[in-house]
Order: sequence, then C-alpha cells, then structure tokens
Amino acid sequence: MESFIKDIRIDLKRTFSNEDFEKEKALIKHEFENKRNILLEKLNKNSMQHGFQVKTAQNGIYMMPILNGNTIAEEEFEKLDEATKKEFEDKSAIVQEQIYSAINEIKAIEKAADKKVEEWQSNIALLTINVHINAIKANYKRNKKINTFLDQIKKDILKNLSYFIEENKDSKQLSPMQKPETIKPWLNYRVNLFIDNSNLEGSPVIMDSNYTYSNIFGRLEYENQFGTLKTDYTMLKPGLLHQANGGYIILQAKDLLQNQICYETLKKALTVKELSIENGMEQRSSMVMISLKPEPIPLNVKVILIGDANIYHTLLSLDSDFRKLFKIKVEFEDDAPKTVDNINRLSKFVYSFCNKENLLHLDKEAMAKVVEFASKLADDKQKLSTKFNDIGEIVGEASTWAKLAKEKIVTKEYVQKALDERIDRVKKYDEQYLEMIKKDTLLISTDGFKVGQINGLTVMTIGDYSFGKPSKITANTYMGKNGIINIEREVELSGSSHSKGVLILTGYIGEMFAQDIPLSLTASVCFEQLYGGVDGDSASSTEAYAILSSLSDIPINQAIAVTGSINQKGEIQPIGGVNEKIAGFYQICKMRGLNGNHGVIIPRQNIRNLHLSDEIINTVKDGKFHIYAISTIEEGIEILTGVPAGKKDKNGNFPAGSINYLANEKLKKYAKNSDKKI
Repeated sequence: MESFIKDIRIDLKRTFSNEDFEKEKALIKHEFENKRNILLEKLNKNSMQHGFQVKTAQNGIYMMPILNGNTIAEEEFEKLDEATKKEFEDKSAIVQEQIYSAINEIKAIEKAADKKVEEWQSNIALLTINVHINAIKANYKRNKKINTFLDQIKKDILKNLSYFIEENKDSKQLSPMQKPETIKPWLNYRVNLFIDNSNLEGSPVIMDSNYTYSNIFGRLEYENQFGTLKTDYTMLKPGLLHQANGGYIILQAKDLLQNQICYETLKKALTVKELSIENGMEQRSSMVMISLKPEPIPLNVKVILIGDANIYHTLLSLDSDFRKLFKIKVEFEDDAPKTVDNINRLSKFVYSFCNKENLLHLDKEAMAKVVEFASKLADDKQKLSTKFNDIGEIVGEASTWAKLAKEKIVTKEYVQKALDERIDRVKKYDEQYLEMIKKDTLLISTDGFKVGQINGLTVMTIGDYSFGKPSKITANTYMGKNGIINIEREVELSGSSHSKGVLILTGYIGEMFAQDIPLSLTASVCFEQLYGGVDGDSASSTEAYAILSSLSDIPINQAIAVTGSINQKGEIQPIGGVNEKIAGFYQICKMRGLNGNHGVIIPRQNIRNLHLSDEIINTVKDGKFHIYAISTIEEGIEILTGVPAGKKDKNGNFPAGSINYLANEKLKKYAKNSDKKI
C-alpha cells in the first residue's frame, strides 16, 4: 500500500498535467464562457429597453441608468429631479428580476460545466486508478475484506481527486484543530502491519519477561498535537498475545499473578476467544483526546503457565475458571536419569550456553566435571540435575577464570576452581564453627573411647549454603519408668521429626529387651551445646548407639561419627545431606591430624548419593579415612565398639559378652530392683 500511494499520486499528477487534458478542460470552460456571454448579451439587450445598461465584475452583475444615450454615475443620478428618479426606480425592479434570472442560469451552466469537468476527470482518473487497484486485487481474489477495502479506496480517491492533482493546498494553512488527513487523504490508505509471520517456520512461540498490561494485550499510542492527544490506527501496537496468535505463549505464573488485571483479562480473552486493545489512557489523562476503539481480533492461542506446585494448587482451589481454561497439567522433574543420551544433551546445553553468552568452550575433562556437578545437584549418582541455571552459573564462572588466565579453552581445573570459589564466598559460618571446635569452645572428641557418648552428624543451612558439622550426643541410663527422655523436646528445642525418631527408638528398645520383663528404664538423651533447636530423625541411630553403650558399659570409638535414622525393627534408613555431613567431620579430623582410625557410618542406601571431593576420595583410598555403609543397628554398634552386637537364639537369649547381652542384663537388673522397691 505504501508503494500504491506513492505510484498513484505520481501517475495522477502526470495524467492531469499533460497538454491533452488542459486542452479538453479549456474546451469545456470555453463552452461555458460562450453560453455565459450569450446570456449576458441577452440580459443587456433587455435591460436597455428599460433604460439600464448591465455590466459584469468579479463580485457579480450590476446595472447603471442610461440618460441621453450615456450611463450616469451615482452622483449624477442624485442630481436628477424626483419624477425622473422615480421612473428609473420603477423600471429597476424589472431589470433586477432579469438579472436574478440570468444569474441563476449562469450558475446552472457553471455547475453543469464543473460537473462535466469532474466527470471527465473521474473517467480519466479511473483508468489510472484501476491499473493499480486491479494489480493488488489480483493477489487477494478470495479475501472479501481486502477487496471491499480497495473498492472504498477507489471511491475515496475519486472523491478527493483535487488533492492528488493540485499542489497549492499547504498543510501550513491548517487551523490548530484541523486534521492533516483533510488535505492528505492518502494517509488513510496506509496499512498497519500489525504482526508479520512471513519469516516464521511453523507456529509462533512467544516468551517474554515484561508482564505489563500493554505489553501483553497491546496498546494505543498517542501524540501531542496542539495540546490534544491524537492517535490513529497506525499507532496501534501489538502485544505478546497478538504475536502468539495461532501459536503458543509461555508465561511465568508468579509474574503474571502479580498483576491481577492481566490475569483476569487473559482469562476473559481465552473465554470469548477475542482480543481487544483497550484504551487505558482515557481514564488517566486530563487532556482532550482523539481516540478510537479497534475491532476485536479472533484469538486462537495456547497459553502455557510455568509455576511451582504451590501456585498450581492455590489457583485450583481458589479460582473456578482455572481448571476450565488450563486443563492439562505437566510436572517437570528436578532430575533425569544419568544416561549417555542425557549426558550428551547436557553437553549440548553447555555448548549452546557458551555460544549464547560468548564464553570459552569446555574440553572433555571439564565437561566431565560439570556432569559430576549436575549429578551432585541431583544428590544421586545415577541422575543428573535439570537445574540448568545453577549449571550455567558454574560454566560462566569457570570461563571467567580461564579468560583471566588467558586460556583459550576451559579445563577441569577451572571448573573445580569455580566450584571451590563458590563455597569460599559463603562459608563464613562454616569457618566460625570450625574455629570454635579448634579452640574447644565446642567439645568434640575425635579420638579415644567413651561410654554413652558419640559424634552425630548434622547439616546446617544458611541461605543457599549447607554445611555439615559433628554434634556430641550423650546418653545416661538409670532405673526408672520414664523410658527415653528427649531433653531437646522437654525444653521445646526438638522438632516433630526428631521427636518421632526418639519415640521410634523407644519402640526398638522395647521390642529388643522388654519381651519377658517390664522396661524399667529412664534414659536421657541430649545434643550437647546445641541451643538453636534440632529437627529430623537422622540422629535416631546415633542415639540408639549411645543408649546401648550406656546400658552395656562398652565405650564407643570417638574417631567415628554416625548418621542415619532407624525404624522400630532396628533397620537403618537413608538420610539427606550425606555429603555435607561426611565433609564436615573429615574437615575436623584433618585439622587434628588423620591417623587411619577416623571415619563415618552412613546408611547403605546413601551410597548412591555420595559425591565427595577428590581429596576425601583419595584419603579413603589411602586408608586414612573410612566410610562405613550399614543396614542395621547391629552392624553399626560392632563398628563403633569392636564388640559383637549379639543376636537372640531360639530361647531368646543373647550370646554372653555381646553388647545386647550386657544391655539386657542391666535391664533385667533394673526390673528386678524395681520390683523389690515396690
């Protein structure tokens, strides 16, 4: 249409500026002048019979009295006698009637001439216009709206032909409130190319981070013209939904819901399947506005909302429209199986990420290090994390370190440096705990044997950083009826999971030792020097070992720390944070000097979660640090004490000298003494 406007203006000017057109126009005008002159001659002849002569001027036709064969001026007329004046005045009415009649005839002739010129111009213009219009129509034969639009343009050009031909209509002569379209009708022929999908392959897929109302649903822009806000259809701008029409739009649910009007308008558009551009300026502006209301656009789009489970369930319960509009739920896993195909896909992601962010690429060993990190994020040796943002951050940092070293490629050393630096930046509290243990402010024993005392492993989380540290757990047992007293619970420092673990431990002790005697036991269990509260059941096995040590009077090796929860049958269950817990105890043992006796006990199920540093792995290989994976309490107590745990025979008796035998004997003693006291 821009080309059409340009060409039609040139061709019309050229058509009406040639000599043939001017000659034909002059002939029509000459014919009009002849008829006009004949009428004036006839008028003058008739008026002279009544003593008047008729003359023409630019401002019209006027008459002058004739006296003695000559016309007289107004001053001379005033000097005549009254009788002569009256005679002229009486005759003037007849002449004026003749003049009015002649003027009407002249106007009719002039109108007919103008119409003839206009029709002739239109016929000539139509030939020029049809050439251009028909060329466009040929490309849109089946589109009725476009053909109607082009027909209306043709009529409008013929209606405003003079503006295309004449050059003397200057916009500078406009009054402040006049529209420029009144002298430039071709501005209305422009097309607002709202959305251009000509270069797309397949359906459009739209993503964006700007969730303002106008960016999603489109807007109507304005310009200030002489103190008035003015707009037209060419100032309509599309929104994300217009761009996605016929395809897909992906929105972050959290960001969308922060602007409630956007969410409600989106639901309305999806319900009625139409998209309107609302004029939000009208309500906010105090200025005079020249506005418009665009026709709604049919909407056919698939909306994909991305959000967490909390947002989904909240919308499901509070918004009745949500289930109707968003019918398909898809859950994304935080990890994927660690297969060759998925490792290759992760490598492709890293490669494309490096290209996009202009980073150095990774060699094979560096990529293997990233795969290890992804597996560690998943907390499972057999899986890879899908948290690509965290992976991308490590790749970016590794590339930066490599660039600073003026390398051309990222090696595994720079990936490891990025991982180490990431921890160094946030390990303030980790170092403070280590310093307190070093100064014996926190009492942690890492050598020798002690009764009823053991090192449990805990995880502390500060923001986005987690670290493991040992905690001394002690148990005292004595005769009584209170069972296991959880000191943390008594002072309201125990979480529900930890309290449950202690109650499960009570069930295990009861089944193991109180089948034929009453359980006459009071056992106090405490996390020493821990005042911030404790939760989780990962210390329940540790507490069991401490109680068994106290009952049997067999000391526990303080060089070994323990983690793992138990069930009522004495089976060891997996726990979280196993890597942080191992690293935390290893750090303290290394600080005090590794002697080959140090180690940790973990649940066997947590073997698949191990992602330890190269330093710890090499130390374990050298036999200076040990990791024991167990399945039962019996396995653990034997490692900690070096004494067999002991299993019941068919008569319900434990082997003499075993841990369970000694514990059972003490409990029998408590029960016997308790009966005597009663």
